Amino acid sequence: MSFEETIGHVAEVVEAVGVAILVVGALGAFAVFARDVFGRAEAAYVSLRRNLGRVILLGLEVLIIGDIIRTIVVAPTLEEVATLGSIVLIRIVLS
Repeated sequence: MSFEETIGHVAEVVEAVGVAILVVGALGAFAVFARDVFGRAEAAYVSLRRNLGRVILLGLEVLIIGDIIRTIVVAPTLEEVATLGSIVLIRIVLS
């Protein structure tokens, strides 16, 4: 197994962790929303948006790490760099 293949697998694992953060975090945010919506619907909605925003930012941070690893070591193509730039811009706008 070459160095590039090993780093490619590491990038895949990091990206899988990022996706898991997004899925589990979103499910948790919706669970908290479902718990709170009956008592105070407006506050529950504000809390849901805040929690989802936090989850998205954390998930994107981890996905960016995977993309940086892949772009620098494995496949430094123009398409990969453009994808990475787009993700970074989305992260900047969301924060």
